[in-house]
Amino acid sequence: MKKEEIEQLVEQGKMLPLMEEFYTIQGEGYHKGTAAYFIRIGGCDVGCHWCDVKESWDAEKHPPTATETIVENAIKYSKTIVVTGGEPLTWDMTELTNQLKDKGAQTHIETSGAYELTGIWDWICLSPKKLKLPTQKVYDQANELKVIVFNKHDLKFAEEQATKVNKDCILYLQPEWSVRDKVVPMIVDYVMQNPQWKVSLQTHKYLNIP
Repeated sequence: MKKEEIEQLVEQGKMLPLMEEFYTIQGEGYHKGTAAYFIRIGGCDVGCHWCDVKESWDAEKHPPTATETIVENAIKYSKTIVVTGGEPLTWDMTELTNQLKDKGAQTHIETSGAYELTGIWDWICLSPKKLKLPTQKVYDQANELKVIVFNKHDLKFAEEQATKVNKDCILYLQPEWSVRDKVVPMIVDYVMQNPQWKVSLQTHKYLNIP
């Protein structure tokens, strides 16, 4: 297939730059502890300095893969599918979610919300970043807000973000892994004083699983 044809299919969402796919336990947020199949899509220009999957940023390093193939692989393992990245909304998610829904899957996305919301989602985990704030549509539809806490200034950012999401959105503060020993006590104190928030931990890292 010619490069131009592949680029057109990627633009249409019929192919996606697939970084990795794996069946594991959801480690974060509302659905932590549940089995799910993860589809990690390459490509992200948000550029968080503490990102733990920087290898996902350059989409050209990850082969364009037929969306149909991605879906067939996923549903062999689970009906709960988590699409993550990179930033999956860099690409049109309509085709992927349509095919997953046709197979009876529950579709979850983990996103910074920086780009237009495409696709049909049963659960939207919004993790906003200061460098590129979410679109209003993602704020409106987010099921959970997960703010990564690297230092005390992130608590102020979290409160600013909480004013923008819908009233039913569940609020989480999650320590950035590399500074967890430093920020966990601060987060615990904050949540105890502000119980509208919950603590999210990266439990998959404690379990030593993907």
